[in-house]
Amino acid sequence: MPSSPPDTSPAADPMTTPDTEQRGTPPRIRTRFAPSPTGFIHLGNIRSAIYPWAFARAQGGDFILRIEDTDQERSTQAAVDVILQGMAWLGLDFDEGPYYQMQRMARYQAVLAQMLERGLAYPCYMSVADLDALRERQQANKEKPRYDGTWRPEPGKALPPIPEGVQPVLRFKNPQGGVVAWDDKVKGRIEIANAELDDLVLARPAPASQAGEEGAAGEEGEAASGRIGVPTYNFCVVVDDIDMRITHVIRGDDHINNTPRQINILRALGHQPPVYAHLPTVLNEQGEKMSKRNGAKPVTQYRDEGYLPDALLNYLARLGWSHGDDEIFSRQQFLQWFDLEHLGRSAAQFDEAKLRWVNAQHLKALPEAELAPLVAEQLARRGLQADERLPTICALFKDRCDTTVALADWAALFYRDAEVPAAALAEHGVAAQRPALAALAQALAQCEWSRPGIAAALKAVLAAQGLKMPQLAVPVRVLLMGTPNTPSLDAVLALQPREKVLRALQRA
Repeated sequence: MPSSPPDTSPAADPMTTPDTEQRGTPPRIRTRFAPSPTGFIHLGNIRSAIYPWAFARAQGGDFILRIEDTDQERSTQAAVDVILQGMAWLGLDFDEGPYYQMQRMARYQAVLAQMLERGLAYPCYMSVADLDALRERQQANKEKPRYDGTWRPEPGKALPPIPEGVQPVLRFKNPQGGVVAWDDKVKGRIEIANAELDDLVLARPAPASQAGEEGAAGEEGEAASGRIGVPTYNFCVVVDDIDMRITHVIRGDDHINNTPRQINILRALGHQPPVYAHLPTVLNEQGEKMSKRNGAKPVTQYRDEGYLPDALLNYLARLGWSHGDDEIFSRQQFLQWFDLEHLGRSAAQFDEAKLRWVNAQHLKALPEAELAPLVAEQLARRGLQADERLPTICALFKDRCDTTVALADWAALFYRDAEVPAAALAEHGVAAQRPALAALAQALAQCEWSRPGIAAALKAVLAAQGLKMPQLAVPVRVLLMGTPNTPSLDAVLALQPREKVLRALQRA
């Protein structure tokens, strides 16, 4: 991946620096969004950013963006770009970051070295083959597969001889008795017996290609000896949350199994855990977990498909949180109303038809001066240049549309000639009304080119030809716009150049 901005996150010693609660002062609310750039961020992911962002904004706190890019084989800069672009489009502004975990490796290794010194972690030389064999025996005995503590140092315990050629992993000395518990803001009280948790791997041996570099960088010789290696996800998260002074962790419930392990590490380092809120899964329309594998689209694709950021924010906020029966609300209302007490406990199912409906409501309410630039972007993608007519065009058609793409479909008809198949001309009676269309062309060539002037010309031709408005209006719409259905004909004609209208009528 290309280089990222330098990391400026706090680097206080988590072993010695007490958190704000320990000092007795109320902590400033600090939340974070910590995506992994191993795939393009989709709606299920971005919902996990909306709630911590909203909570920080509602409480006058800070929102931090952290890119958890330790999976270097799968992480890509393109995925990082979609995260940043998607958040910018949705207006999810962050106060700090983005911080990149790969730029903090020296920090993690320094903390690991301290944990080794203080007996909170230990090297484990059990090989992968031996660990696999242990698990097979446990499964055969119908036991839960888990590390058995062979290399865990205890008073009076004799450890096995260190095998040659085996680089150790570092394991955390998890408490062996009692429970780890927390009051989850979504799930309620959760308690896990420590006996259910084995000693978590905190770091794995560095690949041979990295060992020399890490040794040269040096953490008092630890990296060179192979004792520290590459920190694992659960450990990095804990150090990050301490350094960044995170008070509330609001994330998907796929992380809930990590929470007891992270709490134990936090407490071992002398810190109280943050408040946790684990959000239920977002399901796709087939009832499966929303994921790229199951057809989820990158969030930026919704921008390209003509959705409004406030509408998508509205829809996603409602997909797991509620404020009474309110379905449509503004960004400002959302931030005024949002709290953690009304987060839903059940999985929410994505419904694109509902999203389009929500988008249509926001599109109708958006002032034309704000809507027109968005439609102009859609027109530009088609090679069409908007002009000063566009706000009025938007006002005329926006009640018929549910996306800016649909609105641009209408607007495009004002910036190019419609292509009308002969079958459509026949279907809508253009030939039968040629005399009336010729009379209308003559009247429009002479009238004042304004909506009242055009309305008067239409009325005069209808009276002279003995026709009702639909008999004349439908052929005109088809010739000019390629469709029999438009808003009021005089309004549509007034927004077209006179020469273009006359040229269309001549095709009758």
